[in-house]
Amino acid sequence: MANVLLLGYDPDQPSFRHRMQSLVPALRAAGFGVRTERFPSGRYGLRTWERREVLRWADVAVLHQIKLSAAEARLFAAYCRRRVFDFDDAIYVRKPRRLGEPADDSRWRRRKFEATCRLVDEVAAGNEVLARAARPAARAVTILPTSIDAATYMPTDAPPDAAPVIAWIGSPENLVYLQMIRPALASLAAANPHMTLRVICSSFPDWPEVPIERVVWSAAGEAAALAGAHIGIMPLSDDEWARGKCAFKLLQYMAASLPCVASPVGANAEAVIDGVTGLHAATVDDWRERLQALIDSPQLRARFGAAGFAHVQARYSMTAYRESYIALLARLAGRGGAEP
Repeated sequence: MANVLLLGYDPDQPSFRHRMQSLVPALRAAGFGVRTERFPSGRYGLRTWERREVLRWADVAVLHQIKLSAAEARLFAAYCRRRVFDFDDAIYVRKPRRLGEPADDSRWRRRKFEATCRLVDEVAAGNEVLARAARPAARAVTILPTSIDAATYMPTDAPPDAAPVIAWIGSPENLVYLQMIRPALASLAAANPHMTLRVICSSFPDWPEVPIERVVWSAAGEAAALAGAHIGIMPLSDDEWARGKCAFKLLQYMAASLPCVASPVGANAEAVIDGVTGLHAATVDDWRERLQALIDSPQLRARFGAAGFAHVQARYSMTAYRESYIALLARLAGRGGAEP
């Protein structure tokens, strides 16, 4: 069977763990040889030359979130002729420096993105927004949504009539999105004196007007932290960077049978079906009203939570993701690569 090399800037980064490391056991069970390797973010060209032996070993190499210049892409192709470019963020731009500003764009970043798309056999994009960006340069594009193993989560066990707990889970750099709805959360805290905002992260906001429960994120503890909540939230700004996000925290909430409120931006609008699996909120007033509606109705929370769990199982199944990805890699390993 074929050998597969999974390359990423940081094997411990959440995106790499969810999209690449999650494939390793299934690939090995299917008979593939598998290696994961760190790929430096600098030292262009030299980093590829230094890995020429492992690239020759691989029948297919997957570049996760890694952009190559045209010259380096040709060198990479000379060593490994079957290649996949996998990404689940809008890495053709950079996150805005401040909320409300457009995503930081540059000609150099766009050129590397296009060169990488052009010189691989296939692009694996996390959602339709990302696939649309890749198609003008790519030979072939497959949409493989970032998925979740719902079996690793537990359904919410928070008593329906207990003080409401609103959960947000994420990385410190994304706390800026939570700041967007601070006025709505402050208003809700004033109207619901026992309400708590549970922040599951490694850093925490300091808002005197909002009661915040600080839960330090860990892979072992995230499922229990979500299971003790009543509602999950994912606010986002509407810019090119945010529109490329794959809504993973919403999948986590729904795997825990939590009703969700989300900004209707990019993949959020596909994960949360307004009025079915949760609610959309575009303004601060929307956020206050939607969250209050869920606080007031345990029945509505239960209905959305059950529908969200079913939606995750049907559309974002980790089993289906692994099967589709393995089929893609097997297909590429069975034929010659695209000419550089």
